[in-house]
Amino acid sequence: MESFDVVVLGAGSAGEAISTGLAGRGRRVALVESLRVGGECPYVACMPSKSLLRSAQARSEARELRELGGASVAPALDGDDEAFRRAVQRRDAIAEGRDDRAAAAGVEAAGVVLVRGHGKVVRPGVVDVDGRELGYADLVLATGSRPNAPDVPGLDSVPTWTSDEALSAPERPGSLLVMGGGAVGCELAQVHARFGVRTTLVQAGPQVAGKEEPSIAALLAQVLRDDGVDLRLGTQVHRAEPTGDGRATVHLSDGTRVTAERVLVAVGRTPSSDGLGLEVLGIATSDTGAVEVDDHCRVLGARGIWAAGDVTGAAPYTHTANYQARVVVENLLGGDRRADLRAIPRAVYTDPAVASVGMAEEQAREQGIDAVTAAMDLGEVARTSTEGAGGGRLVLTADRKRGVLIGAAAIGPRADEWLSEATLAIRAEIPLSVLTDVVHPFPTFGEAYEPPLRELAARVAAR
Repeated sequence: MESFDVVVLGAGSAGEAISTGLAGRGRRVALVESLRVGGECPYVACMPSKSLLRSAQARSEARELRELGGASVAPALDGDDEAFRRAVQRRDAIAEGRDDRAAAAGVEAAGVVLVRGHGKVVRPGVVDVDGRELGYADLVLATGSRPNAPDVPGLDSVPTWTSDEALSAPERPGSLLVMGGGAVGCELAQVHARFGVRTTLVQAGPQVAGKEEPSIAALLAQVLRDDGVDLRLGTQVHRAEPTGDGRATVHLSDGTRVTAERVLVAVGRTPSSDGLGLEVLGIATSDTGAVEVDDHCRVLGARGIWAAGDVTGAAPYTHTANYQARVVVENLLGGDRRADLRAIPRAVYTDPAVASVGMAEEQAREQGIDAVTAAMDLGEVARTSTEGAGGGRLVLTADRKRGVLIGAAAIGPRADEWLSEATLAIRAEIPLSVLTDVVHPFPTFGEAYEPPLRELAARVAAR
């Protein structure tokens, strides 16, 4: 049996960062992965989706070139099929052809022992990988998550995509039905609609973007409708059946049916914790399959076991995984670092983007916080007119008692970038009195912060 200081299960964003970080500090580390080093983000998730979104945005902007003053006549564009083929070529180049050889070579060059296969704990202190036993002093679980498979009658008999498959496939379907109005569903609905695909999005809940601030979600819904997406909110997929020509007919809870060449299933993800042998260590997962951790990223009730990334069920984003990875590395090196998840930003990378951080007013009140909100219409910001943008909205939430910002949500051009100001304010608990004294350059979207911050500061002072 080979012996290691640390064995890491899963080579996604968290696992890759943890293993290389520890190996670089002299620890003997084994990294176990059955698929790709780097996880899904570089190959079939974050990077290819953002590439396609940018291509779709560029095509949309080209149609507005005359209105934006970039040409005296509207440019001639090629067909949607030809354009989509070029977008796919760019997507696959950015995703490195879904080839992880460079990433694998990188972790090995850092001194990590890369073990290909499925790792399972067979007894305390020992992981088996297809017959190869790896001993460990500490074990890190970083196995990520997998797409949910809804129990819909007939769905397995029609042509479907997971998001991974949609972001790997070369073809542009003539029609698409998207199940799920979360970030993935909204992003891929907009991409396909802008490339001329007849797109229907079915969302069981009353709004897109899940539990985000309602007015922001309503504006995102209108953006999608303006792009030609047929939104069916508060509607469920009851069953599906194949047609004679290879398409799918989907029956909805409102009594209607939609026929599409492809059904994209984007109804969330489940932590990948099964099949790891955790029962050998006495570790029980939550109802969602998440491996629960404390603020040091130690698995609850287990000694020498750590977890990071989607498998923890906490803020399932790549940037969270990277953050938790830094916490794990520092603690395994003898530190005492705690993860603070109060200010983990969220984003839907549509055009315009949706971004949020912290709590909305309703959530804050449920926690007993005396919350107050103020909002700003981006149409009142000078940069909106120079950009030729369609406006947007910023909503800020403050704790009246403490006089600090606790939440922010926005939709607007590059909102995912300029929301970082709110992220810092929430994480550092910067007083509203200081935030109102911040000067923003003119004209920028950052100026949208100033009126609602002043309003919140006045309401706090009047308390």
